Amino acid sequence: MTVIQDDTTAARILVVDDNEANRDLLVRRLRREGHATQVAVNGREALSLLQGSAFDLILLDIMMPEMNGYELLEHMRGDDTLRHVPVILISALDDTDSIIKGIELGADDYLPKPFNPHILRARVGASLARKRLRDHEQLYARSLEREMDIAREIQAGFLPDELPVAAGWDLAAWFQPARRVGGDFYDAFPLHDGRRIGLVVADVCDKGVGAALFMALFRSLVRALAERMLTADGDSAAEARQLISSVNDYIARTHSRANMFATLFFAILDPATGALVYVNGGHEAPVVSGRDGVRTRLAPTGPAVGMLPGMAFAAASETIAAGETLVVFTDGVTDAVDADGARYTEQRLLDQLARPAGAAGDTLRRIQAEVQAHAGHATPFDDITLFVAHRQPG
Repeated sequence: MTVIQDDTTAARILVVDDNEANRDLLVRRLRREGHATQVAVNGREALSLLQGSAFDLILLDIMMPEMNGYELLEHMRGDDTLRHVPVILISALDDTDSIIKGIELGADDYLPKPFNPHILRARVGASLARKRLRDHEQLYARSLEREMDIAREIQAGFLPDELPVAAGWDLAAWFQPARRVGGDFYDAFPLHDGRRIGLVVADVCDKGVGAALFMALFRSLVRALAERMLTADGDSAAEARQLISSVNDYIARTHSRANMFATLFFAILDPATGALVYVNGGHEAPVVSGRDGVRTRLAPTGPAVGMLPGMAFAAASETIAAGETLVVFTDGVTDAVDADGARYTEQRLLDQLARPAGAAGDTLRRIQAEVQAHAGHATPFDDITLFVAHRQPG
């Protein structure tokens, strides 16, 4: 049998009244109900006690010397640690204006004196019940906060700790989820004993926890299949197509009820030659730029990944020449909004990339600074991912 305990028992209650007889009467009645009590003769003494101890409820007189009840309420509501302590005003003032003023200043209830002990018991019980409910809600909120922190740490573990190092190349990446966790991800990993580099940037539909779970699934599938399917002397284009097709079919068949998919750019880079074989599954077209500005875009070669089984994906190739930069991004970059809802836009990104290319970190920081300056303090609209690979001049 489940025993439900009364949440209104054993509360710590502070009685604030300059009249000794009133204080003693309230303390006796409250202790009969099993509550622990402390007393203060004015608002200033009460404030000192509140700052040193935790109370579940305050019974507060209005008219007192040094600091009256209204003034104490103002102090409490300006203090984050005290603003949520419930207060019942107890006063001989029974006019409507006084009641309204007390409630506007944050009091939770009002009881005129001389007071009825049964009404006092009922209102104390109701205030304590509300307080306990809020405490439970706060505890639950803190537990959710901790769970989200753990989720964020786990998601960060799916991103590479370090980007691959290849002679003549430098790589840089920026990931910023719109919420604690997000659906974007990037990955870069060595293939064939470092002779090739696998590159992935993807954007799972939606945002938040659900997108983050599928982000982990997409990333793990790509990594696992790359290790199994990509060979050192095979047809890179055919293998890349098959890899993305396998990811697509698994998601579409196994998780069809979730209706989750991702735009995904996957590439195999040969650092020695700059040759890039890629499959673009419905993703924003990456940019290749150099000294003369934007040279080309790597357009989609197939649909978004995971929508329907059996979808066709093609592979394409490009060569990143010495001095050129490859920039892969999600639409969170171009759709970043300011406080008025104005987008950063793809054109502004292209204008940035039209400038002479430099080190990957320099390019990334330049774009990052402009996007963040544009967004200001506006709530992030979408996850942001930016990946930059620069081939140094020969």
